[in-house]
Amino acid sequence: MPNLGWFEIPADNVGRAKKFYSSLFGWTIGSTSMPTSMPASMEYQGVKTGEPKEGTLAMGGMHKRLMPGPITVYVMVEDFDRVVGKVEKLGGKILMPKQKIEGVGLTAVIQDTEGNTIGIWEPMMG
Repeated sequence: MPNLGWFEIPADNVGRAKKFYSSLFGWTIGSTSMPTSMPASMEYQGVKTGEPKEGTLAMGGMHKRLMPGPITVYVMVEDFDRVVGKVEKLGGKILMPKQKIEGVGLTAVIQDTEGNTIGIWEPMMG
């Protein structure tokens, strides 16, 4: 069954947001190696929310806000094309079409029938 696999926090000021979340929750936030396809202007930071425990999401990212929007949660799926292919049939919209991110896998961002934004992610295998 698909489960939450990643989240991303957009921030107008990455340093300020980093301080806020680190101080509030004790999260470890710092530089992470990202694929060269991602622009340096994103100021991408890795977020570790704690030690992974069964049934919890313990990893995410923070980046310079490039477009309006809230935190995006990514649902990890095994058959990306099948899931994304059902979005519009079920009344949703595809906001960011399928893209392959080197070293990460396939991603897309969709909008559900209620206007919520959700990411779809199929991790790169191997």
